[in-house]
Amino acid sequence: MKGDHHVILRVVAKALIPIIALYGFYVHFHGEYSPGGGFQAGVILAVCMILYSLIFGIAPTMRAITPGFARFIAGLGFIIYVGVGFWALAMGGNFLDYDALFREEPGGHLGQHTGIIIIEIGVLFAVAGSMVTIFYAFAGRVSEIRDEDW
Repeated sequence: MKGDHHVILRVVAKALIPIIALYGFYVHFHGEYSPGGGFQAGVILAVCMILYSLIFGIAPTMRAITPGFARFIAGLGFIIYVGVGFWALAMGGNFLDYDALFREEPGGHLGQHTGIIIIEIGVLFAVAGSMVTIFYAFAGRVSEIRDEDW
């Protein structure tokens, strides 16, 4: 890299970005029992990619996570979310009625737990993919500006 005068920033980012991503997964998987969940975790994971892009450049980020892959993840999250709703409808319940997901005795919670986990994964994918896609759309508008101009 020419004129690499941001060495400390790059070294610190390489250490912090994995920790931020790990925290995002913690927020996601702990969200069933406490505040947090798919939306918050999706934003945190998208922030990892945005931070990487701001420090190392948009081109390396777009090679690591292509815009097409980000859109695919966003669409997959939506399909997962809606799929659980239609699964509940197919089982005779209302849209997103988690109790209808499995035929179990009254008082059973398998449908509730399974439904929430799958929905949160869908929300995570949809939010992270959408945020990265939106960032790429805005970053593409200023792609004519060279790194040396900053």
